[in-house]
Amino acid sequence: MKILVLGASGQLGHCLKNVSEERGDTNISFPSEQEGNILDINLLDILFAKEKPEFVINCAAYTAVDKAEDDIDICRKVNRDGAENIAKACAKHNATLIHISTDFVFKGNIPQILSETNPAEPENIYGLTKLEGEVAISDVLEKHFTLRTSWLYSEYGNNFVKTMLRLGSERDQLGVIVDQTGSPTYAIDLAGAILDIIESGSTAYGIYHYSNEGVTSWFDFARTIFDISNTTVKVNPVKTSEYITRAVRPAYSVMDKTKIKTTFGIQIPYWRDSLEVCIKKLV
Repeated sequence: MKILVLGASGQLGHCLKNVSEERGDTNISFPSEQEGNILDINLLDILFAKEKPEFVINCAAYTAVDKAEDDIDICRKVNRDGAENIAKACAKHNATLIHISTDFVFKGNIPQILSETNPAEPENIYGLTKLEGEVAISDVLEKHFTLRTSWLYSEYGNNFVKTMLRLGSERDQLGVIVDQTGSPTYAIDLAGAILDIIESGSTAYGIYHYSNEGVTSWFDFARTIFDISNTTVKVNPVKTSEYITRAVRPAYSVMDKTKIKTTFGIQIPYWRDSLEVCIKKLV
């Protein structure tokens, strides 16, 4: 079956290339951002007509969370309008869409495991536009899987793990947020889950949650990164109230993965185990 990946230049796109090559999947294409411009529905129509995909994976997103508070228009164009354009192209060309969303659609103000049926109440522009993208897709396309994920990292692109490793080599100590709790997600694991869903042949469309198993804070995540990488640096706990950012983050955004595990039989690794795999590739 033919698979088309949009937003292929980001870390998840790179991970999909990696995992598909390891699995020997050759019928998957990664067009450039220019060829697969999600803001140009006519270009998408041309691309879909040429590639004739059965599945489309949308990795494209505006993810600069703080900058989004000021760049509202472009953030919305990418996260809402772009997602809608892809869904319309999928509907026209009879393709199934796998769309990547975020835990930031939740308010995250109480320590409660979040299921797919919990109300989405985003507190920042990034989360709001990602939610608008989810809604836009569901309005025009039945055949879609929306995967909400969290705290994504890998050996590719810019992410928390690579930032901590860099800062740890430059400084003796640093402060990290201690009162925001979630689940780190290795993008390689997410890429594998996406391909597993495609290979399952399932038509159980809808919203699913995916992150690695387990729960941690950014503070303990950082300390674990330094522990695994044998980096000597003092990590100081910092409260959110002491580190003001442009965008509000969820204090607790741990997602329930029961639905994706039972529907597709997916085995999800524990976050520290996956982190060890990633760091071994980086150091």
